[in-house]
Amino acid sequence: MKRADVEILLIEDNPADIELTLDALKRKNLANKVKVLTDGEEALEYLFNSCDLSANKAGCPYLILLDLKLPKVSGLEVLEKIRSDIRTKFIPVVVLTSSEEEKDRVESYNLGVNSYIVKPVEFDSFAGVVSEIGFYWVFLNKPPY
Repeated sequence: MKRADVEILLIEDNPADIELTLDALKRKNLANKVKVLTDGEEALEYLFNSCDLSANKAGCPYLILLDLKLPKVSGLEVLEKIRSDIRTKFIPVVVLTSSEEEKDRVESYNLGVNSYIVKPVEFDSFAGVVSEIGFYWVFLNKPPY
């Protein structure tokens, strides 16, 4: 799989939040190349079997939207593994979570998250936040690779 095949990797287990996120990304024409994974174990398997360092990050997404409260492997554990591997450590990761707990936010930044955003409850706010995140990280941000 080439890098262009997946621009955004959405790691989220809540079907309603998945639907809202995809709808928001459609507003910026970013929903065509989104891969959705619903647990941490699945996310790690995908990332570490799809990213090829020797092929200019082939198979790696431009952006990972990561929920913290995931089944099997937590979002914090996923983030830690992403940041500890040369193949994935520079992929921008935005935690998009309902957790307002300071310990989750601090630990996310300690592990190298690029941004920590608490999901707004109101749909229009949520849609605006997600669409701007996607646009920024996919089109405006210039990665080191």
